Amino acid sequence: MKIDRWKILWGVALLCLSALVYVFHYLTFRDPHHLFIFLVGDIAFVFIEVLIVTMIIHELLDYRDRKTKLYKLNMVIGAFFSEIGTELLRIFSGFDKNAIQMKEGSVCFEGWLDKGGKCEGYQPDIDVRRGDLKALRDLFLDKRPFMLVLIQNSNLLEHDSFSDLLWATFHLAEELLYREDLGKLTEADYRHIEVDIKRAYAVLIVQWLDYMRHLKASYPHLFSLAVRMNPFDPDASPEIEE
Repeated sequence: MKIDRWKILWGVALLCLSALVYVFHYLTFRDPHHLFIFLVGDIAFVFIEVLIVTMIIHELLDYRDRKTKLYKLNMVIGAFFSEIGTELLRIFSGFDKNAIQMKEGSVCFEGWLDKGGKCEGYQPDIDVRRGDLKALRDLFLDKRPFMLVLIQNSNLLEHDSFSDLLWATFHLAEELLYREDLGKLTEADYRHIEVDIKRAYAVLIVQWLDYMRHLKASYPHLFSLAVRMNPFDPDASPEIEE
């Protein structure tokens, strides 16, 4: 670990100043007994000060900083879903034989939002031939500049689950963009892309549910629109029915 030179100089200067004050105290009062008592008392209090500053105040400040950073991250994650994430879920669900379960909320949607936790009991069943690979590739091609901007955000890369989502999505995008004719894939290619879609789809669902829970708790008006635009529902509409 590199220590800056100015920190060493300041440390030495502060120690010298402290020694000078103690010498001044001794020369003024000529009472080494009380000087030693105060010195031992001050040293004893150092350990309590370390406890208060580093283990209590520092943790409180760190918690506040994490909360502020998470708030800002959720704004960026919201932009991700507005630009590409929701449409990705809609296209992915076209490949998923079990997507109807998410539409009906019978597996984990309502319970997960209320109680938190993982989306347990739901396993996507991907069949590449069910969906539209060309639409998926066109979406990646259209939103590639936006995703490149996202991946340059160092704060997002510290968000483990969202970082996993970005890497899985980028990998899938590259697999599709490198293939010139998606209508002439081999069986091995189909199976490989199915695995890539399932990987990206699984982390995207978890991230979407996490974001929905955030909206439900903090922004009910945004949550209302997000539910009406449920990407798993082919009949989703922003219009409010009586």
